[in-house]
Amino acid sequence: MTDFLVKKFVPNYTSTDSVEVRTAYGRLSGIVGIICNVIMFVFKLAAGFISGSISITADAFNNLSDASSSIISLIGFKLASMPPDREHPYGHGRYEYLSGLVVSALVIAIGIELFTTGVRKIITPEAVEFGVLPAVVLILSAALKLWMMLFNRRLGNRISSGALLATAADSRGDVISSCAVLVSAIISSLTGFELDGYAAVAVSVFIVISGIGLVRDTLDPILGKAPSTETVRDIRDRILTYPGVLGIHDLIVHDYGPGRTFASVHVEMSADTDPLESHDIIDNIERDFAENRHLQLIVHYDPIVTNDPEVESLRIYLHEHLHEIGAGLTFHDLRLVRGASHSNVIFDCIMPYGMSMSESELREKISELVRQKDPSYNCVITIDRSFCSE
Repeated sequence: MTDFLVKKFVPNYTSTDSVEVRTAYGRLSGIVGIICNVIMFVFKLAAGFISGSISITADAFNNLSDASSSIISLIGFKLASMPPDREHPYGHGRYEYLSGLVVSALVIAIGIELFTTGVRKIITPEAVEFGVLPAVVLILSAALKLWMMLFNRRLGNRISSGALLATAADSRGDVISSCAVLVSAIISSLTGFELDGYAAVAVSVFIVISGIGLVRDTLDPILGKAPSTETVRDIRDRILTYPGVLGIHDLIVHDYGPGRTFASVHVEMSADTDPLESHDIIDNIERDFAENRHLQLIVHYDPIVTNDPEVESLRIYLHEHLHEIGAGLTFHDLRLVRGASHSNVIFDCIMPYGMSMSESELREKISELVRQKDPSYNCVITIDRSFCSE
C-alpha cells in the first residue's frame, strides 16, 4: 500500500535529495494523516459517548490533535521548500525541523492533558458501559494506527525526515493507547473494577516520555548536531582519493535542513606541488561534492613541507608521543621557524571534549614534551576543537 501511494502521488520518488520530491513525500504523509485521524476521531467520539468511557473520548481527541499535527507537518514541508532569498541565502529547510518540534510539543501537551483527565477519573470513577461497538472501533483504530506508524516510518527513513519519524513515533503511542484502553475496558466489564482512569494515566505517561524523546531528537539538528561518523568518513575517504592529497583536517559541516548541507575542510598537499595544479585539484573536489553529493564544500589549501628532515622528525615524534598526554589528541599545520637562539614549533592541536585539563595546562604539557626532544624548541600552539563526531 505504501509503495502504491508513493508511486501514485510522488513524482520522481527515487530522487529523495530533491526539495520538490521531499515536499511531495511530506504532502502525502500529511494528507493521509489528516484523513485517517479525522475518521478515527469521529468514530471514537461516538464510541466514547455511547460507552461513557473518558479514556475512549480522550483517545478520540488525541486523534483530532494528530490531524492538527499532520497539518503542521504539511505547512512545515511547504515552508521548507521555499527557495533561498536575500534574507535567507541558505534556504528555509529548517522549517521541517521546526514543524517536527511543534508536533513533539503537541504530543507532550496531549499526554499532560490525558494525565490530568485520568487522575480526575480515578478520584471520581464512573461506570463504563462497554459493548461491541466501542471494542470494534478500538481494534480497527489500533490496526489503522499501526499501518500509519509503518507508513510514516518508511517515508521518514526514505527521505531522512525527523518530522515524519516523529509522526511515526506518535502513531506508535496511539497504538499502545488504543490497546491499553481496550484491555482496561474489557477487564472493567468483566470484573466491575473501574480501570478507565488508571489506563488513561498509564497511557499519558508513555505519551509524555515519547514526546520528550521526540523533542530531543528534533532539537539536535536545530542546535547544531555534529555530523555522523559515516558522513565524516565518506567526505574524508572521497577527498583522499584525489591525487596529491596527503590528509584533511578542520572539517566543519553545517546543516540548514535536509538536502541543504554546507561544509568546509582544510586539505593538506605538498608545498612542492605547483600551486596552479593544487588549485585545479581543489576545484575538482568542490565540483565533485556539489554534483554527486549535493554538498556545497569549500576547500582550504594547506601546503605541507615534505622534504625537511627536521620537520618530518618532529611530525613523527608528536604522532608517537602526543597520546601520552591525553587520548584523542591530534595535531596539524606543523611548521618550524628557525632562529639564532631558538626555533618556533608552530601547530594546531585538537583538544577532545571532556578533557579534564585546561587549555593552558595542555599547552604547557605539550611544550614540555617537545622540549624533551630539543630544548631550543619553543612551541606556539593553537588549541582547536573538533566539529565532527570522529
